[in-house]
Amino acid sequence: MIRIKRIYERPEFIDGTRVLVDRLWPRGVRRSTAYVDIWMKNVGPSNELRKWYAHQDTRWVRFKARYIKELETNPTLFHLVKLALHTDPITLLFASQNAKHNNAIVLLQVLNRELKKAKKRM
Repeated sequence: MIRIKRIYERPEFIDGTRVLVDRLWPRGVRRSTAYVDIWMKNVGPSNELRKWYAHQDTRWVRFKARYIKELETNPTLFHLVKLALHTDPITLLFASQNAKHNNAIVLLQVLNRELKKAKKRM
């Protein structure tokens, strides 16, 4: 099972392995108390895409398409798929205030699609 959650929310036992999927470390979060098991910053949107999007909902559809395109050639996605195949549960952590439009939502969709493909090959 893979879930997503804001890093600012309280950690819970059911989170399992907590993976931060933002390129930048979240503001106001101490590394010593963040309860992040793995920081996969390279799976987050590129700096160029992140800055262009700037959390503007009017750019969401284009952001999503561009981010998916980036993920298709991102080798870190392979490592995340491998982790997800062998670890359960996983919680993808993000910092955005917008719980409906953020990179973790897109990543979860792509990750689920890739996991289906990987399980068929097994």
